[in-house]
Amino acid sequence: MNREELYQEIDIDESITQKYLGLTLGKFFLFVFLIVLLGIYLGILLYGTNSVEVLLGLEDYENYLKEEVVRLRNENAELQREYFELKEISAQ
Repeated sequence: MNREELYQEIDIDESITQKYLGLTLGKFFLFVFLIVLLGIYLGILLYGTNSVEVLLGLEDYENYLKEEVVRLRNENAELQREYFELKEISAQ
């Protein structure tokens, strides 16, 4: 085979994406666009106002509040006990 025959076998009309990726230029840009949109969506899910990070923070805060409720109930029971003891002493 000589050079001219080799050049004839090569399709000059193919774009770079068709040569190396097997995709037309339009499909390539659509694919890149979809990947960018997916990246933006995942970024919003992880770091946005309704994100996983916010959810975990709220769960931690909920656990803190539950512990605080238990502590305050115990403190309230102790103060009521003290109040009734003082009330009995003053009644005598």
